[in-house]
This record gives sequence, C-alpha cells and structure tokens, in this order.
Amino acid sequence: MKPTLIILAAGMGSRYGGLKQLDEVGPNGEAIIDYSLYDALRAGFGKVIFVIRHDFEVAFKERFDPNLKGKIEVEYVYQSIDKLPAGFSLFPEREKPWGTGHALLMADGVANEPMAVINADDFYGTKAYKAMADFLISSAEPNEYSMIGYNIGNTLSDHGTVSRGVCATDKNGYLTTVVERTKIKGEDDGIFYYEEDSRHLLSPRSPVSMNFWGLKPNVFNYLKEGFAQFLREHGNELKSEYFIPLLINDNIVKGNIKTIVIECDSPWFGVTYKEDKPIVKGKIDKLIAEGIYPKQLW
Repeated sequence: MKPTLIILAAGMGSRYGGLKQLDEVGPNGEAIIDYSLYDALRAGFGKVIFVIRHDFEVAFKERFDPNLKGKIEVEYVYQSIDKLPAGFSLFPEREKPWGTGHALLMADGVANEPMAVINADDFYGTKAYKAMADFLISSAEPNEYSMIGYNIGNTLSDHGTVSRGVCATDKNGYLTTVVERTKIKGEDDGIFYYEEDSRHLLSPRSPVSMNFWGLKPNVFNYLKEGFAQFLREHGNELKSEYFIPLLINDNIVKGNIKTIVIECDSPWFGVTYKEDKPIVKGKIDKLIAEGIYPKQLW
C-alpha cells in the first residue's frame, strides 16, 4: 500500500502577510508545495490530501490539478473554525484557527493509509521524503509513528522568531517528549526560546520537529479524543491552538504510541517572513544547479 501525503495549507501566514502557500520561489513560478509534491512522487507516495480553506479551493485546484492528473490521487478537505466535535460550540469571539492538530483532523475518513503530514510552506528535501516513505511502507506496527528530525540551528530565520517542536529522545532514538516553543530566536550569545519575560538557552543541535510526521490511520482515534479534551480545557480561550506535537507528546506519555526520530541531512528551509523569500529562491536555484531538481518541474 502506497502511503499518503497530507499537506497542511489552510493558514494565511499572518507574519508573512498573505497566501504564502502559493508564492513563487522556483524559476518557472513553482511554489514550495510543487517541490514537496515532486519529491513525494519520486519517493513513492500514492495520494495527496490538501487541507485548505474553502476560499482557497479554486486557486489550489487551478494550480495543482493539471500537474498532478494521472500521477497521483488528489483529495481536498476543508478546515474552518466552526468544524468542532459533537457537543462543542464555537466561542462567539473566536477568530483564530485551532492549529495543526485540528487541521489534521479534517482528513479523518479520507486518509486511510499510513500517512505523512507536512507544512505547505516548508521545504524538507528529497532525502526526507524517501526516508519517510521507506518508514511508512516498512513499519508494520500500528502504533509506531515517526518524525523527521532537524537540528534547531539549521531551522532559524534571520528576520524574527519561529515556532518549533523541541524534542528529547531515548537511547534508541524514540521521542520521549516534544514541546512546542512558539518564540525561538538566534541571538549573538546563543539560541533562546522566550516565555513572557524570560528566555531559555537551547543547544544548536537540539532536535526539532518541523511538522514532518509519519502516522498510522489510528491517529484519528487519538486525535479526536485529544482535541475534545483540549476544547474542554481551552475552548473558550481566543488564541489557544491544538498542535500536532501536543497530540504526539500526550500519547507517548500515555504509552499509546512510540515515535522514532529519523535523522536526515536533507536541507530544510522555509518562508516565515517576506524577507526569507529571496534566500529560499537562492537555495532552490543552487539545488537545480546541482542537478537535484530539473529547471522545469512539470
């Protein structure tokens, strides 16, 4: 069974200032998603599920359907803040989306195979997709998940703070904890994450999650239970978010799953701020010059 790729693409990019998921970074107008799809096809994925908002539908279908027709099965699912489990209602003043865990929940009933989950605006690299596909095809245990791990020092932006899932592993390479830190920045005296009025030092080799997860279909059972609990505790907060690392961490602690960290030397880069875009374009041009990608993807 070929694995499925789920692309989380419903966010607006508030720090970026627009629909960065379709922003052009390749020599022929390719978006980062195009390179993700190209790598996934080469790695052996059989289906892609786009998690988008309804108002993105026309733009996404016009952009991707012609290039993917006949190459891979394509599905679209739609995230909106009012899509809540039975028994819960939307707090009237809530405007912020519920986060990556809620976005993944939109694929329930559509993703029935071992699956990888990625951010739409992150470039993960060819080797990462191959390593993930190999895991999803070979791992027979329904409760064995995976994560592509990157050194935090290689994932920062020069133009502001970033959010990262900071990880700890056991001697066998399985995750013990993953904690979402929402304000991380490289300073002259080190890499720090900020909490209110304090800052805390991180090792530049700390493994972090860039939201490239390998999951099994039973994840939706854990997700529905976890999101319902989150809503009971935080549903009336205007800016609370349910992140995938929270889902993973809770179920590791409960003993429901184990998650292997796949260390990969693929380059990671992303567009968090508009100032990141020329850097990303330069890195893609370099990969094309090295023969990793053709100049014309499709």
